[in-house]
Amino acid sequence: MMALQRLDVLATLALTGSGFKRRGGGATGYIQETYLAHLVPHPEQRWVVSPAMGLDELASQDFLDLAEGLEEEFRRAFTARQVDADHDRVLVVGLLTSDQTSDHFLHRFEELERLVESAGGEVLDALYQKRPRPHPQTVLGAGKVQEVTLAAQTVGANLVVFDRDLSPVQVRNLENLIGIRVVDRTELILDIFAQRAKSGAGKLQVELAQLEYQMPRLTGRGRAMSRLGGGIGTRGPGETKLETERRAIQRRITKLQQEVNQLQAHRARLRHRRQDDNLPSIAVVGYTNAGKSTLVNTLTNSEVYAADQLFATLDPTTRRLSITDPNTHQATQLVLTDTVGFIEELPASLMDAFRATLEEVTEADALLHVVDVSHPAWQDQIHWVMRILNDMPIAPGPMLLVFNKADRVSQEDLAIAQEEYPHALFISATERLGLETLRHRLLQLIDYAVTV
Repeated sequence: MMALQRLDVLATLALTGSGFKRRGGGATGYIQETYLAHLVPHPEQRWVVSPAMGLDELASQDFLDLAEGLEEEFRRAFTARQVDADHDRVLVVGLLTSDQTSDHFLHRFEELERLVESAGGEVLDALYQKRPRPHPQTVLGAGKVQEVTLAAQTVGANLVVFDRDLSPVQVRNLENLIGIRVVDRTELILDIFAQRAKSGAGKLQVELAQLEYQMPRLTGRGRAMSRLGGGIGTRGPGETKLETERRAIQRRITKLQQEVNQLQAHRARLRHRRQDDNLPSIAVVGYTNAGKSTLVNTLTNSEVYAADQLFATLDPTTRRLSITDPNTHQATQLVLTDTVGFIEELPASLMDAFRATLEEVTEADALLHVVDVSHPAWQDQIHWVMRILNDMPIAPGPMLLVFNKADRVSQEDLAIAQEEYPHALFISATERLGLETLRHRLLQLIDYAVTV
């Protein structure tokens, strides 16, 4: 309450409960002791309450000096947080609803924190609420929104990130109540994609996805943009800023869509050229940060960018791989395509915008599905990758399941995965474990794909 009402100090009086009677009732008695409470710039202990003091001691307090001292403490803490001004200072907020299990929610919440770090932000604090369903106006309950507001003020956050997609109304209401910028999970992922895209094609697709995301969220971005005109005299040169921006964005979306279609045709020509060369192709798919790029680098001795972060690679990268059959000693040439990592509930706008990338999956002769067996939720990650693949308009070819990072888990955990997926391979791309067996299995996979 003190932070929300911008109070410097709150004094509380404790009465004896006996004494003079007041007309109309109410508190009675004499002042027995008093207490002072004020905020402190500490992320865990956000306020302090003084020991009990007498009324004379309270009256002798220099409240102006106390308030100025507190302001100086907050100013020093704020200045310290401003040293690295290039990074957003983020408060992460989640909602555990009745249709989620606690384990699934915690894994998703931890993933959100990693997404923030991948975007270049610093997670200062994390809060979540458990309620049956999201509040239609503010996602969280009123009391929790106040707690988020207080936490944001206390830790000095300049951005709040929610673990779910928000409607434009919810974003507007939350920003009005909390007082700082609010983004949802999709907008966070779009921001990461915008940073990671290096090629012209990748940047093109990211911009298209961002504009399609922004279109329904133009309304409510300020009074000047929220007054839609109607009737005589409100159209043409006098149309509202909102309509002007909406039309400009729509024109840009149309232009970008045409360029994406051209890019799609260009990639189709490249695929046909590889098919003319009789080179079988394998698309490497998997959940983000499963180690796909590292595996492609190790197998092909190339330098595809790889890092221990979510969505390190966006642009599809194709590399040639030569495998020698141990029996016939014949070398088989094939191509490996490293694709964008999948994620739980991949935003629909990204699925549409990255058609060219996803077509590398549908047009491939076979798939190499890489799984991070060291991740505590690897079963869920397999589920989401398969769900995205099943939603594709063209069914992909046969698939080989490979569990990566096997050197990071115990024998007991490996046994569980082996029992559930007896035909899968277990490797370590960084330690080069099991790669020779993987090459032989890739040959078998290609032979099967060609004969089917």
